[in-house]
Amino acid sequence: MSRAVAIITNSDQALHFSAGHPERPDRVRAILERVRSDGELVDVQWLEAGTPSRDLPLLVHTPAEIDTVEAMAAAGGGWFDADTYCTKDSFKVALSAAQCAAGATEAVMRDDFASVFAVARPPGHHATATRPMGFCLFNSAAIAVQLARQRGGHRVAVVDIDVHHGNGTQDIFYDDPAVLYTSVHQYPWYPGSGDGTERGGPNAEGTVVNVPVPAGTQGERWLELFDERIVPAVDAFAPSLIVVSAGYDAHADDPLAELQLTVDTYREIAQRVRRLADTHAHGRSVWVLEGGYDLEAISASVAACLQALAA
Repeated sequence: MSRAVAIITNSDQALHFSAGHPERPDRVRAILERVRSDGELVDVQWLEAGTPSRDLPLLVHTPAEIDTVEAMAAAGGGWFDADTYCTKDSFKVALSAAQCAAGATEAVMRDDFASVFAVARPPGHHATATRPMGFCLFNSAAIAVQLARQRGGHRVAVVDIDVHHGNGTQDIFYDDPAVLYTSVHQYPWYPGSGDGTERGGPNAEGTVVNVPVPAGTQGERWLELFDERIVPAVDAFAPSLIVVSAGYDAHADDPLAELQLTVDTYREIAQRVRRLADTHAHGRSVWVLEGGYDLEAISASVAACLQALAA
C-alpha cells in the first residue's frame, strides 16, 4: 500500500454561510490555501468527492432527522438551535460533506492511500441520530465508520481530538462493541457530555473512553493523557481503521475554547495516530474536519498533520 496522503473537499461548501457565525467558509479556504502553498505537501493528491446521495446519512441518522434538515432548507433556511443554522443550500452542502467523508473512506479501504483528509464542512460530530446540533447537520465521521464496516472494516476506532466532546458520535455507537469512541476534550464545556463515567452501553462496556480536561490544559499534558488513556485503549481494541474527528479548536488561539495546544501538538497527535494505524489498521486512517475557528491556527495545524501523515 502507498504511504500517500490525499485530500477531498466539497466545492459547494461556501453556500453554507451565516454572517458573523464562526463556522464559516473561510475555514476551509484557509486550509486549502495553506496546503497548496506548502512545499512539503506538493505530493498530496486531490480527490473528487463524487455525487452526494440522500441515502448516505441513513447509515447513521433516522429518516426524520434527514427530513428535518431537508425541510428547513426547502423553506429557505433557519436555525435548529441557537448555534446551528441552515440556509436554502445547507441540505445539499451537508450531503456533499458526508460524501467527502464517504469518498475518503472508500479510497482508504481500497488501499489507494494510507490516509485521506476530508476537508469539508459543515462539521458533524455533535449531530445525533435524531438531531442536528452544535453547528452540525449530518455526522460525517459516523458515516465514515459505518461505510468502512460495510467495506470490511469490522472494528473501527474513532479518535476525537476536537476541544468539544463528540456527543453525537458517542451516542450513535454507544452500545456497539465493534466501534471504539475516544475523546480528549475540555470539560465542563459544550455540549456538557463526556465525563469519565460514560463507558459504553450494556453490550459495549469499555468501548467509550472519555478524557475530560480542564481549561488551560497545555499541549504537553494533553499528549501525556492521550498516551496514558487513548493509546492503550486503541491498542487493546486493535481496529482495522482509525477515523479521526479532526477538530483544531483546542489550539491556544482558538476563540471558542480554553485549551492551550499548539501546531506542534497537532503534529505529534498525527504522528501518534499514524503509529497506531500502522500497528493495527494496515496504516489506514480517515480524517474528517470538525471544529477550529482561528484561521491561522487551523490552517497551520491541518498542514502539520498532513506533513506528519505523509512523511
